[in-house]
Amino acid sequence: MSATRGGLSALPVLPGEVVLEAARGVRHRGAGGSVRGTLLCTNVRVAFVPGAQPPSFSPFLQSDYSVALRCIRTLVAASSFTKPTVLTAASSLTFIPEELAVFCRDFRLLRFHFPENGLGLQAFRVANAIARARDTATWPGDSGSHVDATMGDDEDEDEGSPPTLLFESLQDWERELQRLGAVGWRVSAVNERFDMAPSLPRYLWVPSTLLDHDLKRTFAHFQERRLARLCWHHPNGSDLLRAAGFHAASEPGSEDIRCLEVLLGAGCRPCVLADTAELPSPPDIQLAHLRLRALCLPGAAADEKWLSALEGTRWLEHVRGCLRKAVEVASLLAGKRCSVVLQEPSDRDLSCLLASLVQLLADPHARSLHGFQSLVQREWVAAGHPFPQRLGLRRDSAREESPVFLLFLDCTWQLLRQFPAAFGFTEAYLLALHDSTFLPYCSTFLFSCQRQKGRGGAQQPRTQTYTPVSGRWDPPPSSTSSRLPPVWAWGLRYSRQQRARFRNPAWDPGPVGTPDAADPQNTGTPASAWSGSSSGAVLALSKGSLTPQPFPWRSGRPPPRLLRWAPSLETLSDRGGDPIPTAPRGLLLPCAAGPSVRLWRRCYLRGLPEAQVMGLGDSQPLVSILIPCTSIPTPRVTNPVPHSSTPVCIHPNPMHPPQLHLSISPPCASIPTPCVTIPTPCIHPPQSHVRPPQPHMCLSNPTSPS
Repeated sequence: MSATRGGLSALPVLPGEVVLEAARGVRHRGAGGSVRGTLLCTNVRVAFVPGAQPPSFSPFLQSDYSVALRCIRTLVAASSFTKPTVLTAASSLTFIPEELAVFCRDFRLLRFHFPENGLGLQAFRVANAIARARDTATWPGDSGSHVDATMGDDEDEDEGSPPTLLFESLQDWERELQRLGAVGWRVSAVNERFDMAPSLPRYLWVPSTLLDHDLKRTFAHFQERRLARLCWHHPNGSDLLRAAGFHAASEPGSEDIRCLEVLLGAGCRPCVLADTAELPSPPDIQLAHLRLRALCLPGAAADEKWLSALEGTRWLEHVRGCLRKAVEVASLLAGKRCSVVLQEPSDRDLSCLLASLVQLLADPHARSLHGFQSLVQREWVAAGHPFPQRLGLRRDSAREESPVFLLFLDCTWQLLRQFPAAFGFTEAYLLALHDSTFLPYCSTFLFSCQRQKGRGGAQQPRTQTYTPVSGRWDPPPSSTSSRLPPVWAWGLRYSRQQRARFRNPAWDPGPVGTPDAADPQNTGTPASAWSGSSSGAVLALSKGSLTPQPFPWRSGRPPPRLLRWAPSLETLSDRGGDPIPTAPRGLLLPCAAGPSVRLWRRCYLRGLPEAQVMGLGDSQPLVSILIPCTSIPTPRVTNPVPHSSTPVCIHPNPMHPPQLHLSISPPCASIPTPCVTIPTPCIHPPQSHVRPPQPHMCLSNPTSPS
C-alpha cells in the first residue's frame, strides 16, 4: 500500500496510517551531504523519501530517514529572520521556517531544509502538522492495526541459522533448558493462566523435586508474588536464580519454609543472595540519562569543561558499577558450586540487567546474534520488564521513565569493545537495537509483560519461535497483538547489505553452547572453597565479600563464620602479591576501571551537527565502525561558546565548503548539566573519552513560544 496525497505516491504505509501533510523538494542534511526528497507527516511517523530512489527499493519500514512521532522529543523550526522556536501542539507558527530540526529520543538529529523556491506554504503546513500529530499519535497496536510483514525482502541471509526463541511456548522453555543441561530442573506451567503472578511468564524453571502443589505455597512470600526461579545454569553445577524481595509481612509455616529452601537451593548447597542495592536505582539512571542527553546537544558545554561535565552526569559511573557487579557474580558462579539469587524489590529492572550481563560474561551462546536475541526475550520481555513505562512511551508514565534497557545496551557495547572477537554481532547491530526500542511497529517493546500482550488481542498462539524464512514473518490470524512483528524481523527495516554488517566476521565462537564442563578450570571444588560452612548456608554478596546470614524467616539459626571472596580482577590486583587467576574458559572478565569504560560516541554524539559533518552521524557507512576511530580534527575557533542565547560566530571548517543553514539547539534549562571539576589525578587522558569537535556554525538557543 502506498501513501497518496494530491496524486503524490510517496511511501508504503501501515494499515490505518494516513498522510496528513507532504512537502516536495525538501533537503535532508547529514554526513552524506544534502539529499533531496519528499517530507511527509502521517498520524504515525515523520518520513523522508529520497527522490533518487523509488520507495520499493528500500525496506518497508526503513528508519534511516524516518522517526516515529512518539520518538520525537523536541521539534524546532528556524529562520534567518527570527530565533529558533520550539513547536508544540499549543503553539502557532508565526513565520515561514527555512529549516526544521527533529531531536529524537534515540539521540538522532534529523534536519530538513526548505529551499526558497515556492515551498514556504508547504513548509509552514508540514511543520504545524508534525507538531499537532506528535501529541495525538497512537500506537499501531492500540487500534489493532498491523504491519504487512510480507513486504520484506524476498531473500534473507539468516535462513538456516538457529531460531530466536521468544519464550511464549512450552517448547521454547524446554528447548533452552535442554541446551543448558540443567539436571534437577523442570518447566512448570503453574502460571499458565497468570493467576499466580500476573507479571511473570507463563512457564517457569523450578526444581524437579518441587511439585506445583507445593510451589504455590511460595508465591505469597515474595513481593509482587515473583518467586525465585532459575534463569541460567553453569555446567559445574552452579545455578543463577532471580527473585523479588522477601515479603516482610509473610509468616511461612514449617512446610512453606521447606519449599522455600528447596526453591532457593539452600538445602543442598550454599545459597548466595546478591542484592541489587549496590547498583544505581531507576531514578538515578533516569537522571544520568537526562544529563547525558543534555550534554550531547550542540553548545551544551564549553569544550574545556566537556570531560568534567561528562563525569558529572554519572552515566559512565553507572556503567562501571553494573560491570563490576556482573563480574563478581559471574566469577562466583564459575569458581564455586552454589546457587546465586539475584534479588530486587520488584525483580523487573536491575535484575534483568544483571542477569543478562552475567550470562554475556559466562555463556558464549549468549554472545551469538541469535543467542543474544533469545537472552533479551527471556530476561527482559518474558520476565516482565515494563518497557512502555521505562522508555517513556506513554504520556502518563513520566515519573516511571528510566532507560534501564539502554544502560544494558551500553554495558554490552563496553564488552564488545574490550572483547571484539568474542561476540557474533557488531556495534551496528547494537545501534539498530537501540533505535528499535522506540519504534511502534514491533511488538517486542510495546507491552509490560506476557499477560498484557495476551489481553491486547485474541487467544495467544502456542508456538512463538521466530525463524526467518525468506525475510517474511507470517503472523497467526487469530491474534491481534501478534500481528505486529517482533523487533528481530530486521528485514522489514534494514536492507540486506545493512543486515550483513550486523554479523561480526572476526567472531570466534569458541566453545559451543555453555562453557565446557570438562574443562578443569571450570570445575568447582566446593569442599575446599566453602570450608567451615554447611551445605545449606545462606550468604550475602556485597562488594566482593560474602557475609553469612540466617535463612530468611529463621532468624534463630546461628550464622556460620565469615567467609571472604574477591572475584574481581581489580580487587585481586589491588591486594598486591596475590596472583591473578586465569579466567575459566568461556568466561569474560572485563576491566571496569575509569579509562576502560568509554563513551559510546557512535550512539550519543550522532545528534551533533558537527559530528554529522565530520562523518560521525547516522549516515556514516556501518562498516566504518569496525575500524578504530581516530581523533577528530578541531577547527579553528575565534571565541569560546558561552552559556547564553547570544549567537557566537565561529569560523567554518576549512575542510568543508560553507553552507547557509542554522545550527539549532533545543532548550535544556529544565535538565541541569553539571560541570563538576574532577581532581587532577582522576582526569583521564583525552583519548580515554571523546572530545567533541568545536562547532563551526552560529549557535543560538531557541525560544519557547509564550
